[in-house]
Order: sequence, then structure tokens, then C-alpha cells
Amino acid sequence: MDSSSITRRQVTRQKLYEAAVTLIAEKGFSATTVDEIAERAGVAKGTVYYNFKSKTELFEELLRHGVGLLTRSLRTAAESTEAGGGTRVEALDAMIRAGLVFIDRYPAFTQLYVAELWRTNRAWQSTLLVLRQEVVAVVEEVLREGVSAGELSDEIDIPLTAAALVGMVLVAALDWQAFQPERTIDDVHSALSLLLHGRVSGH
Repeated sequence: MDSSSITRRQVTRQKLYEAAVTLIAEKGFSATTVDEIAERAGVAKGTVYYNFKSKTELFEELLRHGVGLLTRSLRTAAESTEAGGGTRVEALDAMIRAGLVFIDRYPAFTQLYVAELWRTNRAWQSTLLVLRQEVVAVVEEVLREGVSAGELSDEIDIPLTAAALVGMVLVAALDWQAFQPERTIDDVHSALSLLLHGRVSGH
């Protein structure tokens, strides 16, 4: 397969991902049909099946694609901060902002991801758990480095703290979009940054 056909396929898949995520966020997985996904993407129904064996496979690949983008943006934020001489806490702060930027850019995907995370009867549940761990592992890595460098307390529970930070960003961002849309990303980041730095108690 030459590079131009690979690029065309990537463009087509991106259109299908975007169509699927918006339709499924609007109607739910079961109510969304392959015909509707094809129509929204502006492609023939056969194109969907050329790229994915089924609607379930399309959705599973959509989850992989979206979580891959999120994971890369978090890792890039951490690496850029550390390359600039920043501390691990500053790297975590940059990751919080990167997470908010991602969610602001892909709100439908984030709503879908969070909703599916808590369902237990889906064909892609095991994939979702693996993907969740990929996101959390990026944060765990920075926490572990921070403890090793003496920047963070060695008493912290790294897996639980990483999961809590990821959860904080996801839930706060969804709350921001649904109930406080007048706020800016700087407002939300500032509030979460205070939590990260432990400056909420006023002491």
C-alpha cells in the first residue's frame, strides 16, 4: 500500500471516528446504525465495512484512537516541562492543563469514554480497562519520578493518586462544560492547580 492510499485511509477513518463519536454521544451505541455513521461521515456504507469489520470494532478502535491522543498529549506536556527544567509537580500541573485542552477539543469523545468506563456489559470492557490503565500509567510515571527525586512524599499511594488526578480532570472538565460553560479553561486549570499544590485549606 503506497503512502497516498495510507493517508487516504487515515483521513477516512478520522471521518468515521468523528461521525461515530458524535452520533453515539447523541443517541447511544445501540440506537446508532452503520448507515447513519456512513451518512454523517459522507462515505458509502461499504466504506465503513472496508475499514472496520463491525460497528463494535469501529467503536473499539475509536476508543483506542481517542485515548491514544489523550495519552500522547499528557506525556508531551510532562516531557516538555521536564525538558525545560521544571519540577515533577510542574509536570503534573502541565498534564492537568493538557487534559483540559484535550477535553475541550473532544467533548463528545470524553463524555462517551467516561460513560462507557462505568458500564459492565459491553464487548469492549476489557479494552477500555487497558486504555484506562494507559492514561493512568503516564501520571503514575511522573509521580514515581517525583517520589524518587524527593519532590513528593514517599507516603503517597501512587496508583490511587494517579487515578484520582485523572478522575479529577475528567469530572471537573465535564462539569465545566455541562454546568459552568461561561468559565474559561484558565479558570478551571487554576482551580485544579490549587488542589494539586495543596493550597485549598488556606494554611
